[in-house]
Amino acid sequence: MILEALNGDVPAYLARLERLTPNPAGGPGAEIRALLKGDCHTHSEWSDGGSPIHTMAEAARALGHDYLVLTDHSPRLTIANGLSTERLLQQLDVVADVNERLAPFKILTGIEVDILEDGGLDQSPEILGRLDVVVASVHSKLRMDGDAMTKRMIGALANPHLDILGHCTGRIVVGRGRPESSFNAELVFAAAEQFDKAVEINCRPERLDPPKRLLKLAVEMGCKVSIDTDAHAPGQLEWQPYGCDRAAECGVAPDAIVNARSADELLAWTASHNP
Repeated sequence: MILEALNGDVPAYLARLERLTPNPAGGPGAEIRALLKGDCHTHSEWSDGGSPIHTMAEAARALGHDYLVLTDHSPRLTIANGLSTERLLQQLDVVADVNERLAPFKILTGIEVDILEDGGLDQSPEILGRLDVVVASVHSKLRMDGDAMTKRMIGALANPHLDILGHCTGRIVVGRGRPESSFNAELVFAAAEQFDKAVEINCRPERLDPPKRLLKLAVEMGCKVSIDTDAHAPGQLEWQPYGCDRAAECGVAPDAIVNARSADELLAWTASHNP
């Protein structure tokens, strides 16, 4: 790269990155991206992210966000350094300190909690009740029987502490890839609509989850959505246009996007799940 730059050329690696980085001011989702006020699924070095909390927050603020929801992993996901109850409580103190320094920008407290095989959530109700936003995702037994997976996901959606269903199919679309989990999408999305929970549009380029056919179904069934990067590093916060383009192409209405709301409006919505 140094030699290419010294020769007056654009380094090939930089050119590739620029081709892959979405343009928030262009593409079919530009209008939707302009509406977004935050990102509801992000990670820090406290679990499997690569940067401190304040670095992620400062990067989100630089992108024009009003808030960032910090959703490090729950205890069961040891491979991702999931947070024990004690570590999560320590993180809440750190978030409060960073918020004092970055106001009026705000980090909202949260977690990406594992959906257990019986549909339970991998953290105590008392702890989940203290958090601003709870994203819940399936990370294990992704190939379980479709009926069992449907029951598992509906059980989680019925939990009053869950707010957003993360990367619902679990698919990976790059490299060797990973197929979608099997479940009855109509029943799962009906439960999301009934319990007023959001289906995540995961913007990670290796996920792009849910597939467009399922996102269109969620839209038809009246589900709310959250357009999230699942960022594990500051630069990945720029991936939101990937999800915004898919949202526009699948007919997502602006009033169905929960992170197009202000922080206070978002918190009022999450609080309504657990009165």
